[in-house]
Amino acid sequence: MSLCLAAGAVAASLAVESFTLSWIHSIEKIRWEEDWRIEGRALVITEARIRGSGAGMEPPEGAVLKSGVWHYRPKLPPQTVLRLTHSPHAGGYTLCTATVCRPLADLLPGIDNNAVIDIRKCPP
Repeated sequence: MSLCLAAGAVAASLAVESFTLSWIHSIEKIRWEEDWRIEGRALVITEARIRGSGAGMEPPEGAVLKSGVWHYRPKLPPQTVLRLTHSPHAGGYTLCTATVCRPLADLLPGIDNNAVIDIRKCPP
């Protein structure tokens, strides 16, 4: 399986079945993480983590605190595309596979500061 990343004319693909997206909240400076896997033609979230809490960032009902990190499973149906906005005003997204973590901006060199990044399963 492959994961396709695109921002305008810039594109990349990764041979993965699952991945983790992470970012730092722009105000509270708290790390958020989401684990995703490719299932059929969609992306399915399997777990999310918040490394703390802050104003407007309360962990959802049912979240479990383990070693200072809130773990939960978002109630989100399978997604055909994840659409992220790359902003110069906040830290960028990081995409981790089983072997490496890299900023999305490194995977899509040349994207502009306000790029919209689409993540989806690559077509067969």
